[in-house]
Amino acid sequence: MTSSKRCPNNATGPILLIGTQKGLFLAHPTPERGAWALEGPFIPGYEIPHAWLDPRKPQTGYAAANHPVWGSHVYRTQDYGKSWEGVGRAPHHAPGLYEPLVRALWHLAPGPASEPDALYAGIDPPGLFLSLDAGEHWSPVTSLNHHPTRHTWEPARGGFAVHSIQVDPQDPKRIYAAISAGGAFRSDDEGRTWKPINRGVRAENLPLSQPETGHNIHRLLLHPARSARLYRQCYKGTYRSDDRGDNWTEITAGLPSDFGYGIAVDPSDPDTVFVIPEQSSDMRAVVDGRLRVFRSTTAGQHWEPLLEGLPQQHVYATVLREALASDGLDPCGVYFGTSGGHLFASRDCGEHWELIAAFLPRILSIKAALV
Repeated sequence: MTSSKRCPNNATGPILLIGTQKGLFLAHPTPERGAWALEGPFIPGYEIPHAWLDPRKPQTGYAAANHPVWGSHVYRTQDYGKSWEGVGRAPHHAPGLYEPLVRALWHLAPGPASEPDALYAGIDPPGLFLSLDAGEHWSPVTSLNHHPTRHTWEPARGGFAVHSIQVDPQDPKRIYAAISAGGAFRSDDEGRTWKPINRGVRAENLPLSQPETGHNIHRLLLHPARSARLYRQCYKGTYRSDDRGDNWTEITAGLPSDFGYGIAVDPSDPDTVFVIPEQSSDMRAVVDGRLRVFRSTTAGQHWEPLLEGLPQQHVYATVLREALASDGLDPCGVYFGTSGGHLFASRDCGEHWELIAAFLPRILSIKAALV
């Protein structure tokens, strides 16, 4: 199988930030991405559900960290991940609103390009927070945290949190966020008001099959090259929107399951998307014990399995929502990590795969940073 899609970019190689159940690891490739060197763990003992280097200031990066004893913290690097330090106090609800004040820090996201110290954070219990000083202090985004539909949100098996926070690079007033389980929301006015964007998405586990809110959305992605194009992976199905989330088209047909967590895109091609379906909400492991990445180069109209180099028997692993990523190089690199601590990489948009690390702690997140 040969892909006709390319990912033009003049960068020489990514740094992979690998968040695990026992700390953060970095993987560095050779210029040809033929071999990898692993460093870490950094922030040892903490669960790292999200970590990245900032595209506005690449030497700077952030990690969400949670510990069953020491609580939730934001960590920051200012030397490309070589060292990390705690920053301020983690975002949390005010006393008396929701209990606990913060159960876990789930997601961190950069603010607009014009505000290099602006950050967003999503926590459990569901809350969206904004920092204007690189994580030193946080303010609640009350327009979402107290949204009129909040009574329809409910805990999901994997948590009850805000995630998938993204600022539209072509219109910084437009912000997206997802809530498990509450659904996807969009603000067109810098977070002053929020609109549910779930029309056309199935929710057969709820009393209404297509409710306005209450959806268990696993991941929401804005395509950086075409900001009207969104993809989402849900408890029930995979979807595409071509109008900033106002309407959704289901693109599950051709996949072996309608359940899954991870979804990634080719940053240079809005029509190329990757998913890793899972058996069911009960099994929560890859379908039929076969580790396969499915790719569409037609915006979800057709899917093809990518399996060269991946084990095809007795694989009972999970790939979580933040554990599938791409780098946008030419050709595009794609990466994913499993609940068993195995890290796979493809240098050619998924055509061939190689195991680049094994027996790590449970992998929670992967982010590729071009430096």
